[in-house]
Amino acid sequence: MAGAVDLSALKARSEAAARPQSTGGASTDSSSRWVIDVTEQTFQADVLERSMQVPVIVDLWATWCQPCKQLSPVLERLAEAGNGAWVLAKVDIDANQRIAQAFGVQSIPMVVAVVGGQPVDAFNGALPEPQVKQWISSLLDALRDRMPAIREAEQRAGNGGEEAEEPEDPRFTAAEDALERGDYAAAEAAYQQILDAEPANEQAAAALSQVRFMARAENVDPTAIARADADPGDLDAQLAAADAEVAGDRAEDAFNRLVSLAGRTSGDDRDRAREHLVGLFELFPPDDPRVTAARRALARVLF
Repeated sequence: MAGAVDLSALKARSEAAARPQSTGGASTDSSSRWVIDVTEQTFQADVLERSMQVPVIVDLWATWCQPCKQLSPVLERLAEAGNGAWVLAKVDIDANQRIAQAFGVQSIPMVVAVVGGQPVDAFNGALPEPQVKQWISSLLDALRDRMPAIREAEQRAGNGGEEAEEPEDPRFTAAEDALERGDYAAAEAAYQQILDAEPANEQAAAALSQVRFMARAENVDPTAIARADADPGDLDAQLAAADAEVAGDRAEDAFNRLVSLAGRTSGDDRDRAREHLVGLFELFPPDDPRVTAARRALARVLF
């Protein structure tokens, strides 16, 4: 059902409103990190922005709905067991009618999976727990390679909540040696060889992003920023300027430049701007406040 729901009207709501307590009925306990009550005021932060990292499964329910009282506890148990691989967002449709209208709710319970700010799948009715679990498993299987946070949460869950140690991989030795020598081409080739054999290898993917940026930054044009500012329509100049800004410890300026570029372009140009920006995000810790703010801004211009 991707693209079938217009969520734009909900994005302008204030993020500052306090999150209300559960009204009871369908919910057993939504105080955990993985089970949250969502309102119109918190929809953007709790659903759209979270869905850029992991799937957000929206449970649309009401206190008078008997099937909801059967389904919601099932979803909550599965969310807790998922340990952050996905988030359950509970929406009381009586208290949040704008959200219900945005999703086109005709009957409840209605469950919608939101990924990257867009609904991607849904079902209606109080399905049996094995069927719900299979639906969630299929969703995660389809997204695991695209959303590294899913695999990280699953690894923590399988290791008693502790981060799993990465085993040493001798295939990385050649790449690391080349990087120490400053031979970016050889390092890139070595990491790419790993990815060719294992496309889902997150360590190699992250290292490849770092190496490619280091190679670009070493040859960055010192006039790139001035050229980009003089010609906002020059896509290549804008991308080069963003690299120069990151290399000059001006990451926030680079992010703002590319968010603005994505907002005023379309088609292939927008894709290039978005992909370049996402590539720059990979150079920083995911919880860097500059990255977090830029992801929010990018979500607003794209969705």
